[in-house]
Amino acid sequence: MAYFRTVIFTLMLSATAACSYIPFSGGALTGTPTPPPADWRTVGDVAIIQLETRPSDPYSVKLWIVAEETHLYVFAGDNHSQWAQNLDADPDARLQIEDKVYELAARQITDQQEFSGFADAWLEKYGSDHTETNVDDVYLYRLTPRQSR
Repeated sequence: MAYFRTVIFTLMLSATAACSYIPFSGGALTGTPTPPPADWRTVGDVAIIQLETRPSDPYSVKLWIVAEETHLYVFAGDNHSQWAQNLDADPDARLQIEDKVYELAARQITDQQEFSGFADAWLEKYGSDHTETNVDDVYLYRLTPRQSR
């Protein structure tokens, strides 16, 4: 039995090391504080970012992002995950792309037209279709510089 547990643990570590998208939460992000760009498309080509929520007790996750012109979005789907709950309680967030950390604020999107534009961009980037979804059934957040709230 101990051998079986060791094999499973080793396989899990190997899979985790090979995958840049690890669905486990972490703490405070580290990196170079960087002013947010005027146009997120310059950095939005990356597939996966780290988002830190809950500044009083940092909670970070790796997520997919979509950049559409000057807007940057993170999406929880219909899952009111811990990070989405944290943003609902306190919109301050930090985003890390490569070694750059941006201080941002999140606002949940409730407009169906904006959601539809996001869904089209999501489909183009990731090949996963969310266009049949109603904005009232999902958790979509637009990230903006904190001073522009």
